[in-house]
Amino acid sequence: MVIDDVQPVTHATWWKAPLVASLPGLPALVWEYMTFRADGYTSGIETAIVIAMMLLAGSWLLPHRRSVRGLRMAAAGTALGLAMLPLLYAILLGAAMASG
Repeated sequence: MVIDDVQPVTHATWWKAPLVASLPGLPALVWEYMTFRADGYTSGIETAIVIAMMLLAGSWLLPHRRSVRGLRMAAAGTALGLAMLPLLYAILLGAAMASG
């Protein structure tokens, strides 16, 4: 028996979690970046946008193995949550201003 016979098992549906996070998250991130880019990355929103972009890119770039599936799903889910956070904040702020 040769030890080199073991091949790394690739995960057939590795792309589903990054795709589900990218479809709503990427347009939101682009819009938020275009809106907040003049602030110079000094507030929390710009930091959240940059972290969400890095996590989304990381979820696509992780190795395509089954053992990294949980990390890929966590990175994609966190990126989607951070991408939607400024939008949720704007909606809540608008609702608070309208009810006052």
